[in-house]
Amino acid sequence: MNKGSKPTIDFISLGCSKNLVDSEMLMGLFVANGYQVTHDAENPQGEIAVVNTCGFIEDAKQESIDTILELAQAKGAGRLQRIYVMGCLSERYLAELEAEIPEVDGWYGKFNYRQLLTDLEAHPIVREDRRWERVLTTPGHYAYLKIAEGCDRHCAYCAIPLITGHHQSRPMQEILDEVRWLVAQGVREFNVIAQELTYYGVDIDGQQHIAELVDHMADIDGVEWIRLHYAYPAHFPWDLLRVMRERKNVCKYLDIALQHISDRMLDRMHRHVGKQDTYELIERMRREVPGIHLRTTLMVGFPGETDEDFSELLEFTQWARFERMGAFAYSEEEGTYSQEHYADDVPPEVKQARLDRLMRVQQQISSEIEAAKIGQQLRVVIDRREGDYWIGRSEYCSPEVDPEVLISAQEKLAVGQFYEVRITNAEAFDLYAEVIH
Repeated sequence: MNKGSKPTIDFISLGCSKNLVDSEMLMGLFVANGYQVTHDAENPQGEIAVVNTCGFIEDAKQESIDTILELAQAKGAGRLQRIYVMGCLSERYLAELEAEIPEVDGWYGKFNYRQLLTDLEAHPIVREDRRWERVLTTPGHYAYLKIAEGCDRHCAYCAIPLITGHHQSRPMQEILDEVRWLVAQGVREFNVIAQELTYYGVDIDGQQHIAELVDHMADIDGVEWIRLHYAYPAHFPWDLLRVMRERKNVCKYLDIALQHISDRMLDRMHRHVGKQDTYELIERMRREVPGIHLRTTLMVGFPGETDEDFSELLEFTQWARFERMGAFAYSEEEGTYSQEHYADDVPPEVKQARLDRLMRVQQQISSEIEAAKIGQQLRVVIDRREGDYWIGRSEYCSPEVDPEVLISAQEKLAVGQFYEVRITNAEAFDLYAEVIH
């Protein structure tokens, strides 16, 4: 580093896309103040590393701790000068972490991470009127758009409200200004995220405004795709389905975590929705938005789950035929209602067996759904090139988690551009296609 120049800062962002947006926001502030920044450098060394941690489940917490310890070793070996930690893990376990990892030069939580800039820069430049400007770490044609922080649902198993606090919606005009700014940067695809996006606006005036927000976003020139993540099944805002059906640039895709179907399990989980309500919800979604692709998350092994409860879940999965589904085994999270009031009484081997069986069912469903697309025409965006293929996605595929569309690299295509393709072959989780000229 030249004398008088500012250090390069390597950002490492762990966990969810909401964390990634926070990292991008902080990176933007540092760039505005003359710093060089990198993201997820393979070998951070020489100057400063900032780790944005996840504290949601045990595996994610362990990954965060392991990353910090690896950086501490690099600092001890002289390959790094300073380490700073921010995010959910340090929000939740600040005192313990400070005591156990003294090599870290500063700890910041989920909401005060902007203080790091002030601590490193005596008189930082901060544009409060454009605080949403950021450094995109995603490919330039898509971005994550965070519309709220926090959650008021308080499901029995979930630690998120303990970390993020109450739901706080961002002002609608600020979000729309951010969308316009992102379009000016070349972004065409917007993945809308929140801990619970269907609650958007309730904390402001008691009304759900997610449909209105998406409608206004769809009016902005240059917005090609809007995709919605992390809806909640109880008190679903039905007007959102109308917007999804009528607006061509709103993807027929919804990420809605359902967790279970047994009334007994849903009650113990504090989900505030029942089995019959859930069946009716899915039927109405498919009826009002023909062709909609639903992504959900299911949980096995919650305290008290019986073979009968699991059988109901299997039957539900076979009936619903989710286009996209993830599942996980329950793990106890300290401070949650279930950790304090329920015994974790489903043996680990039973949890794993149920999880494996559920995912085998889903793999078969996914294979059939994807195979049915052979011969169909789809619009795809190209994300990257890998070996002999261009890798793209349709409106039904969210980045990094959903099936991709593979197109021969012999075609002259461009990353970030949209193409009409015809599906020629299918695997369980990927499609093959040819460009329609």
